[in-house]
Amino acid sequence: MNVIIVGCGKIGTTLLRSLVAEGHNVLGVDVDPNVIARVTDVYDAMGVCGNGADSDTLTEASVEKADLLVAVTASDELNMLSCFLAKRMGAKHTVARIRNPEYNDKGLGFLRQQLGLSLSINPEFLTAQEIYNILRLPSAVKMETFSQHRFEMVELRLREDSPLCGVTLTELRKKYQADFLVGAVQRGEDALIPDGSFTLQAGDRIGLTAAHNEIQKLLRMLGVVQKRARSVMILGGGRTSYYLAKLLLAGGNAVKIIEQDAHRCEELAALLPGAVILHGDGAQQELLLEEGIRETDAFVSLTGMDEENILISIFAASQNVPKTIAKVNRPELAAMAEKLGQDCIVSPKTVTADMIVWYARALQNSRGGVETLYKLMDDKVEAVEFTVGEEFPAADVPLRELHRKKNVLIAGILRGRKAMIPSGDDRLLVGDQVVVMAAGQRLGDLADILA
Repeated sequence: MNVIIVGCGKIGTTLLRSLVAEGHNVLGVDVDPNVIARVTDVYDAMGVCGNGADSDTLTEASVEKADLLVAVTASDELNMLSCFLAKRMGAKHTVARIRNPEYNDKGLGFLRQQLGLSLSINPEFLTAQEIYNILRLPSAVKMETFSQHRFEMVELRLREDSPLCGVTLTELRKKYQADFLVGAVQRGEDALIPDGSFTLQAGDRIGLTAAHNEIQKLLRMLGVVQKRARSVMILGGGRTSYYLAKLLLAGGNAVKIIEQDAHRCEELAALLPGAVILHGDGAQQELLLEEGIRETDAFVSLTGMDEENILISIFAASQNVPKTIAKVNRPELAAMAEKLGQDCIVSPKTVTADMIVWYARALQNSRGGVETLYKLMDDKVEAVEFTVGEEFPAADVPLRELHRKKNVLIAGILRGRKAMIPSGDDRLLVGDQVVVMAAGQRLGDLADILA
């Protein structure tokens, strides 16, 4: 597909890199000539220097040939105007980043309809949702949901004392009477789809798939289940903190936000009457101790500085906070943080890129029924949810008879309200939702799993 990215900042560049890797023809638009020079030098993409809300710039970018235009500048209004013009000038689909809570809380549907938007994205809200899901199941370092939360995938890091260490996956299924599947494993830099003879080791990062109740049951059996976080301390009062606090307060949690800017504290106090808003520097350990960091269930660091988020989260862990989460956008710092013991990390640009890649893939193959897509294990594994269509050539064939590609696993089947971990005797029926995990390859259609 022909894709235009308007705004090549952190998120725009991440989108551009991901879409180039998907095989699309990508063109970046930015007002800064140095940014365009860097993008075109580093990536296999074209570039146009100019204002993405200017018709001449869009004409130069051949917007009339665009299958998809994604506007992710720092301005909501510019993004909406760019998409509006692009749609009028012939772009087939448009996506705008809209971050302002006023737009998202009131009349977003009306805005999308009037502007002809195919999709609106809010990286801060998506990040807040990801953090909220993790806090619902604090034992996990990552948690993704499929088919309206009826099926889940959680990532766990195996520690030295884990009862899973030294156990093969076949033995694991026999030992623990829960309906689950280990769908992917990352060991060091390598990620793979394991078979039953695979033996787990300390340090492995594993992806478990199951219905929510079955995952809870397994974690209880393993003795690693943590109670759901009820009191949460958040460092930084930006948009992500606002959205996360709203979700937590609605769920009955106690929320405390520490923010350096006095004016922002006043805004948050008005917007979040149920939260405790503190004006202060969260980098000061004395302040954190005075405010009860040792008694809190979870600490979430959401400042604008990756390094600060990592260091303060490590300090929180040293004070025996059961769950710590850090926002880190730079991949190299995320890898360093994991080596320092901070393995629960979220990245707004990665969350956003995953959503746009899913949307582009769904547009590219409407027959494939791509319902959900997640990148796992440092983007080395994909978990994709498909709808089984009438054209799927292997429908109603026992799974043991399917000739599947290597490193591809059917991890779950959702039939009506029933979630199943499949066996070799199960079949994919038309209308089923099926969750597939794949390592080292891209799935655009359910038929791509077949050899």
